Amino acid sequence: MCFKILPGLAIMLACLVIPTVATACIYKFTSGGKEKTVAHYIYHWQLMERDRHISGVNRYYVSKGLKNID
Repeated sequence: MCFKILPGLAIMLACLVIPTVATACIYKFTSGGKEKTVAHYIYHWQLMERDRHISGVNRYYVSKGLKNID
């Protein structure tokens, strides 16, 4: 019967989902709740470096806002 495959399928699904969720949680806790940004193109890297420089605290994800930029 087709019901005999369901436990094995559930175990395989759990083995695929658990490492993915665990990795996402580990990244979240180690990076202070911010997602890791990946710059695949040089233009995106330059924008991240600009934001890091403008923030004043050497982090690209901290924003000063348009009013505070010199």
